[in-house]
Order: sequence, then structure tokens, then C-alpha cells
Amino acid sequence: MTADRPAPRFAEALGYWLRLGLISFGGPAGQIAMMQSELVDRRGWIDQRGFLNALNFCMLLPGPEAQQLATYVGWRLHGVRGGLAAGGLFVLPGALLLWGLSYVAAAHGDVPLVAAVFDGIKPMVVAIILAALLRIARRTLTGWLPACLAVAAFGGIQGLGIAFPLIVLSAAIVGLAAERMGLAHLGGAGSGAPPAPTPMRHGSRLVVLVAIFAVLWALPVVGIVAWLGPEPFADIATLFTKAAFVTFGGAYAVLPYIADAAVHTYAWLSPDDMVRGLALAETTPGPLILVTQFVGYFAGWNAPGALSPVLAGSVAAWLTVYVTFLPCFLFIFAGAPYVERLASNRYARAALAAVTAAVVGVILSLAVFLGRAVFVPADGGVDWRAGVMAAIALIVLVRWNPGVHWVVLAGAVIGAAAAA
Repeated sequence: MTADRPAPRFAEALGYWLRLGLISFGGPAGQIAMMQSELVDRRGWIDQRGFLNALNFCMLLPGPEAQQLATYVGWRLHGVRGGLAAGGLFVLPGALLLWGLSYVAAAHGDVPLVAAVFDGIKPMVVAIILAALLRIARRTLTGWLPACLAVAAFGGIQGLGIAFPLIVLSAAIVGLAAERMGLAHLGGAGSGAPPAPTPMRHGSRLVVLVAIFAVLWALPVVGIVAWLGPEPFADIATLFTKAAFVTFGGAYAVLPYIADAAVHTYAWLSPDDMVRGLALAETTPGPLILVTQFVGYFAGWNAPGALSPVLAGSVAAWLTVYVTFLPCFLFIFAGAPYVERLASNRYARAALAAVTAAVVGVILSLAVFLGRAVFVPADGGVDWRAGVMAAIALIVLVRWNPGVHWVVLAGAVIGAAAAA
């Protein structure tokens, strides 16, 4: 809160967090812009410096930075309950909507009209990924070292099959070494202002928080596995918990890791289904990483065991959401008291900059993976119509930057019109 405005009542803040969760379309940039306009400019619940320091801190963390920024502001206003309300409501509306859409895709995806709508959407998704790749590359690849990191990441995934967590770790080490030796500027320097003093003496606080979150993770996971068996629920908990700890650089960065595991390792869904899930996540409010819920739903739907596919898919979907976002709250509650110090740490910023550069290569590998599924159908040949649609959509996105949900909607209309 600013000095001249009191903190809002919890009920008032709760209403705002719910509204934000309902309208948080447009990806992290749009979501952060909405919070800047409301929280800083209009309501004055946090000052500009505090908002920017929190944003810088959230960008250092794995996970969706907009959701974590909302969690931080909620924590700053009303403590733990405020953080839980803000972060939870940022995700809940989109998760409810995507839950229903996942059922439609799983149960009716082979209905001709529904399939045609998805066929129209798929090339738009590839165009959206390529547009995001161009934006990130222009901002990130500003020297020889970032460019080398991007090329190495792409080659590591495509040519050597290196796992995404190892790529993240390697890039961070390179960034730290480069900053230490002054080999290249990666954007690691802070503002130059000395970090604000922080209460670094409370080491036991972190131990307690980690223990609490370990219990919160284990209780539902162990309970569901004991109730329904390990397949696919133990694999869901393992995969998406690991993904939550390496989601640096946005959801697009970790999607190749998730897609490869879901399609090739566990065979939960097909590449076409993965494209559909990404399209639906693009058109619903909330963070894009909610696409993991779609993957989880298909995992349960296709391996229901003794349950109905609907119930198994629903349990798997909500387990996915739980283990995906639980670490986000841990990161914020553990690090919130130290925002000023961490946000200004040049080594942390250098490591993040190196990871972001590597993410450019990772996103390119995602575009290649999805492009094969969209433009080279399983029955052979090349889908030239899909290629033309993707090219036009890419030009529109780069030239005019419309909301991605409008681009996806246009693809759905074209697909339905072609079927009619």
C-alpha cells in the first residue's frame, strides 16, 4: 500500500482478485499491465518501486510470473491468506473453464465439426509460438554469448535429447561464470542502488515452510495413489512437480519437456492433442502453464482403471493443477521478505538472463515439434492450407499484435467454415 492510502479490506481485495482471474487474458505481459494499472495507478495498494522490485523478483523464479506477482501483492496486503487468495483466484477461473474444455476435446474431439474447429486452430498455435519466439529473441539475443546459448539449447534438445532441467542448470552456470569473469554482458547488473536491508537471520523460517509444503504435497498425492493406484497418478505428480521447479522463461520454455514426456514417454496423448491443449490454454484466462491440466486430464481419461474416464480425467486434471502451482506459493512465501535483496542481485539476474537466452532455442524446438504435427500429417504429404494459415497469422501477430485469443478464434471460425 502507498503511504497516503490505507490497506484495502480483505473482502475488497478478494473481489479484485476474483475479477482479475476472470479477465486475465493476453499472457503475462497483458496480465502484468492490468495489475500495474489497477494496483499501482488506480488503487495505490502498492507503490511503483515495490511493484517493480516484486516483478523483478518473480522473474527470477520458476513458474508463471504474473500469478506469482499477484500472490506477492496479496501477501503484502493481507499476509498468507491474502497470498493464497490472490494466487488461487488468478488460476481458478481458467482452470474451471479448461477442465470443461478438456472433456469436450477428449469426449468429442473426433466429431467432424469439433475436429474441423481444432484443425483450424492448430496452425494458429504454431504462429503464436513463432511470434513469441521472435519477441523473446529480439529482446534477449543481444550478443554472441546469448546467441550461442540459444543455438546450444536447440541442438541439445533436437540433436542430443538433453532434458530441459539440465539445459536450465547448464545455462544458469554459464551465466554465473560469465558474470563472474566479465566475459560478456548478460543483463545481470542491477540498478546500482544498494539492496535494502532484509531479515536474513530467520533461517528456521525457510525450513518450516519447506516442511509444510512437503506435507501439503505428499498428503493428496499419497492419498490418490493409495486410492486409485500409481498409474497414471504417480507419474503425473512426479512430472509436473519437476516441471514446476524448472519453468524459467515462461510456459513455452518448459512445454517441449512436458510434451515429450506426455507424448513419447507416457503416451498420454498424441501430438495433435497437445496442440489442441495449447490452443485451449491460449484462449482461457490465467497462466498458459494451465495447459498441463489438459495433459493431466488426457492422462486420466486414457488410463481410467476402475473409474469412468470422466472421473479419472477430472482427478488427474486437478492433481496436475495442484502439484503445478503449489511450488509457486512456496517460492513467494519463502522469498517475499527478501525481495529487495534478491531482485538487485547481479549474479541471480545474470543466471536468469542466460536461462532466458537458452529458452529461445527451447521454444524453437517446441515450434519444430508442433509444426511437424500440424504441417506433416500422419498420412503423409504436407498440409499447405495449414501452412498458409500459419504464415498469415504470423504476419498479423508481428505487424499488429492482436490478442492471441482473437487469432485462435479466427482459426476456429475458418475451420468450422471449411467443414460446413
